[in-house]
Amino acid sequence: MPTADANGITLDFSEHGRRGDPAVLMVMGLGSQRIAWPDQLLDGLVDRGLHVITFDNRDVGRSTVFDHLPGSGSMIARMMRGDRFDPPYTLADMAADAVGLLDHLGIGRAHVVGASMGAMIAQHVAFGWPDRCASLVSVMSTTGERTVGQATAEATDVLFTPPPTERTAYVEDVVRKRRVLGSRTLFDEDTTRLLAGLAFDRGLHPAGTTRQLLAIYADGNRTDRLTRITAPTLVIHGRHDPLIGVSGGEATAAAIPGARLLVLDQMGHDLPLPLLPTVIDAVADHVHAASDGVEQVA
Repeated sequence: MPTADANGITLDFSEHGRRGDPAVLMVMGLGSQRIAWPDQLLDGLVDRGLHVITFDNRDVGRSTVFDHLPGSGSMIARMMRGDRFDPPYTLADMAADAVGLLDHLGIGRAHVVGASMGAMIAQHVAFGWPDRCASLVSVMSTTGERTVGQATAEATDVLFTPPPTERTAYVEDVVRKRRVLGSRTLFDEDTTRLLAGLAFDRGLHPAGTTRQLLAIYADGNRTDRLTRITAPTLVIHGRHDPLIGVSGGEATAAAIPGARLLVLDQMGHDLPLPLLPTVIDAVADHVHAASDGVEQVA
């Protein structure tokens, strides 16, 4: 797969569909690689006439890893106490990575779709680089306000339990955790196990996930910043999301002027196969409605 020099680092990325179609930049969540986007979702968006770009965030997979930075243990302790701290990098830095990838590809403006932490990064692109964001889709995410989008105790335990470093144990650990976080009646164990193995083989960086988590907590409440977003916005959330409760999606849609909220009754903190046709239609319709005048790759 190709790589891009973006914002002073290297990003592993892939393109799907035809250059010249509306460009859709997909930003994945905490500790998750670009392969976490379901193939059926990417293929469905391409079939709807979209040019889809996925990439590994910094500290994930085959993009630049920041293990040269000082340890994060003391920052985790301050985070757990609710004290202020300066993270190794910020969500704004990660948004600058995404914009740098657009620069590398020669894309002036793109539709930005993010999932979980990826949606927080996408929100930063929308209010920090409004001229680069043609539209925003925020999936299973929140505003950063601590009173909304709260996780269950079981989901919190999953979030803070480090993964094993041996491949077989890692795969089984991912299956267990995803069963907790995912859609209750639509969990796909076989696909989860396959993707976990692929992710392990591409590169496992637990310390990088910790650094990303610090960036999330340090970002604080984005509500005031979200009110500045002018890009057409769609918010998608699962009614039974145990990691970021549905109130997080509701608060996001309420904060962004004109945002539309789509709540999916069977969805947890994942993108289950049976719900993908609904997600594909919602995202593609949103993108095409906002595509007039968007600069694309020639």
